[in-house]
Amino acid sequence: MLEERETAARVRVEGLREEAARLAEVLEVAEIELDRRVIAREELIEALAASAAETTAVTEAGAEQVTAPSPVPVPGSTVPPWRDGLPVTVLAPDYQRILEVVQERAPAGQGPLKAREIAVQLGLQTTPAKVEGVRSKARRLAERGWLVQDTSGMFSAGQRPVAVSDAGPSA
Repeated sequence: MLEERETAARVRVEGLREEAARLAEVLEVAEIELDRRVIAREELIEALAASAAETTAVTEAGAEQVTAPSPVPVPGSTVPPWRDGLPVTVLAPDYQRILEVVQERAPAGQGPLKAREIAVQLGLQTTPAKVEGVRSKARRLAERGWLVQDTSGMFSAGQRPVAVSDAGPSA
């Protein structure tokens, strides 16, 4: 009877050792993923800080009326609040294209556009994901004063200064 218990204990210990080895491998993979995510977050913070510094430089340059070349925006860069004299070229290409589509419609007196209509004008598929991407970008342009969004969710041309919050940069 003691031998049976000893054998059962050995089997249990061996099973637990195998489980511990498997969990050690899983833990190592999870630690590697965590390290990658920490590094990505730190890189993002640095990139956003650099972008904010560029935006501040653009603001100061505009205030001094010095005509320095604008930094070339990259996809995913922040949308600065609109103010008089700020060129459209500070916006990322996707935002510039949305702005162009909406502004082209204004002189013709055709009224505001839905996000789906903007997507069609941009040559995008009208899948929900694409339309939501356009809606998100158009809404961000409206929040920053580059476009006007009416209560029905349609977008039209128009610019207005907006109050800048200290909530941190967002794309």
